[in-house]
Amino acid sequence: MKRDVLDKGFIEIIDHIGSDLTVVNSARVSFGKRKSQYDENDRKLVKYLAKHKHWSPFRHLVVQFHIKAPEFVMRQWYKHVVGIETSSSYPTKDHAWNEISGRYVPVKDFYRPSNWRKQSDNNKQASEGSIENQIAAEEIFDECMNDILDSYNRLLELGVAKEQARLLLPLNQYTEVYWTASFQAITNFIELRDEDTAQWEIRQYSIAMKEMVTEIYPETMSIWFSK
Repeated sequence: MKRDVLDKGFIEIIDHIGSDLTVVNSARVSFGKRKSQYDENDRKLVKYLAKHKHWSPFRHLVVQFHIKAPEFVMRQWYKHVVGIETSSSYPTKDHAWNEISGRYVPVKDFYRPSNWRKQSDNNKQASEGSIENQIAAEEIFDECMNDILDSYNRLLELGVAKEQARLLLPLNQYTEVYWTASFQAITNFIELRDEDTAQWEIRQYSIAMKEMVTEIYPETMSIWFSK
């Protein structure tokens, strides 16, 4: 399952563990019970688990993603991975993260915005609407990117190591990661990044991820986001 995001990015589900019934059976094992078919009683149980923050049964659902996104998006995303610890109430646990290396492969793809937004008047970290002179912004951006890429490629042609030549590259360079995370970690990301104050670009990934995870865990996602 794959979704294109932004101009050159994507999210792809490589693998996943479990189903809606996994949450139910993980909880019912306390009583030595196991279900083979999901029913209304199971919905009530999952609602209870979510409402009362019994998170561990949800962590038996695990998804592995392949993600291609601009570096500035990944920097925000990685905040959901760092600081992992083991207490049962902490949402940002149960992750694995591996990223493509600019030391090994040259960087070729860069994000180009389709709309230049205005700085928000009320929020120092946010944007809103569009600036009037879109053409001027595009010209400045293109001129800068052309100069950067020309210099980067010239350094590579001189034999400069990729790990040094990449020092010139801006945050709109695309990078790729494999991210494996539990259901709770995934929904924590979605809840924080699919909301009005999130940066537009990372929100597009959150929206796509929510749609994709809903396809594989429809009952659990519906209950989780209605709690």
